[in-house]
Amino acid sequence: MSEERNAEENLIEGRNPVLEAFRSGRTVDKIYVLDGCMDGPIRTILREAKRQDTIVNFVTKSRLDQMSETGRHQGVIAHVSSYEYASVEDILDRARQKGEDPFIIFLDNLEDPHNLGAIIRTANLVGAHGVVIPKRRAVGLTATVAKASAGAISYTPVAKVTNLSKTMEALKQEGMWFVCADMGGTLMYDLNLTGPIGVVIGNEGNGVSDLVKKNCDFIASIPMKGDIDSLNASVAAGVLSYEILRQRMGR
Repeated sequence: MSEERNAEENLIEGRNPVLEAFRSGRTVDKIYVLDGCMDGPIRTILREAKRQDTIVNFVTKSRLDQMSETGRHQGVIAHVSSYEYASVEDILDRARQKGEDPFIIFLDNLEDPHNLGAIIRTANLVGAHGVVIPKRRAVGLTATVAKASAGAISYTPVAKVTNLSKTMEALKQEGMWFVCADMGGTLMYDLNLTGPIGVVIGNEGNGVSDLVKKNCDFIASIPMKGDIDSLNASVAAGVLSYEILRQRMGR
């Protein structure tokens, strides 16, 4: 079942409802527009989408009909967030208010909503100040994510950024260090993971992308003794994050 069908309560159908969603300030993750339809109202919606950097997918009428619950989509359906996103600055402010070095989890194109929900839950439990995800090619804050987080989504801010690498570069200028979980790195127990730090977890199938990995100061290897050579993304995030917590506690 597709992500759109899993989160039907997050779909808005019709030209006026979609336009009002944009104008009211709601977070619109993506819109689906009838391919070839470029009349006045659709052009207005596309302008709003461009202004807010919303993903636009041009699709066939049959695809829209399949997604539609009302049967009155009028050539456009929007996928809106279940929860409001924070900004990276909001996450940094949270660390400042607590008098702590920033501890942020960055997710490089994670696709599974259950993994995202589990990582948000872990972030809350280890004391991370927030989670950062990319706008494109990654799962957002859907109802499935909220359920998998077991309530942590209400307490842990999640920021969505246009470019993960550039966000990391900017934060490095402010003194943050970055560590990614990947095979072939330094054993995580041998790394100093204290101070202002960002933990980078890669895509379920491809791991951390080369561009993002170049912005990491450390590559941490998680010890494994079994017959397979990789951990689930949310488990890897948990193992590495708890090592950071252990080091922060001075143990």
